Amino acid sequence: MAIINVGVREIHCKIVYYGPGMCGKTTNLQYIHSQVPREAKGDLLSIATETERTLFFDFLPLDLGKVRGFSTRFHLYTVPGQILYERTRVAVLNGADGVVFVADSQRDKLQEDIKSLQELARNITRQNKKFSEFPIVLQYNKRDMPGALPTPVMDKYLNPLGWQRYEAVATTGVGVFDTLKAISKLVISKL
Repeated sequence: MAIINVGVREIHCKIVYYGPGMCGKTTNLQYIHSQVPREAKGDLLSIATETERTLFFDFLPLDLGKVRGFSTRFHLYTVPGQILYERTRVAVLNGADGVVFVADSQRDKLQEDIKSLQELARNITRQNKKFSEFPIVLQYNKRDMPGALPTPVMDKYLNPLGWQRYEAVATTGVGVFDTLKAISKLVISKL
């Protein structure tokens, strides 16, 4: 749920990067943070225990313009992907305005991708939101890996609702900003 700060004329939107463990959520945020100019971003914060990683930072995009005279500030979060951290994922997802679902393109990760997407659907529905109408963009990450599934196969199992989707290699930045721009525009259009 977007928060409006009238004093500084900003709208704060929350975007969550969601997906199975080790799919590249953290790598996406680290790459974005490394490329955004210093004056337009906050610190990259890590809220972590010994085994889970949740990252957060906010930034003020320079090219998305204003919404009714207000600047838009995005707060980007990742969730820990490991199965045992579902409660943490639910907590981080609470209040999200949009989600980037990061899928691991490796053939042996497809079942994990499917289970994580099903969990996302349940968690959004539990927040009294319609999953089919919620702003979601898919990112098929690790496209550079040998044995990466063809995009039509990924679509068959992960994209029944016809969301925008982008191929990516987060370690090099390929597709990272395309994905971010797409979810940002979806979120702003919902405002």
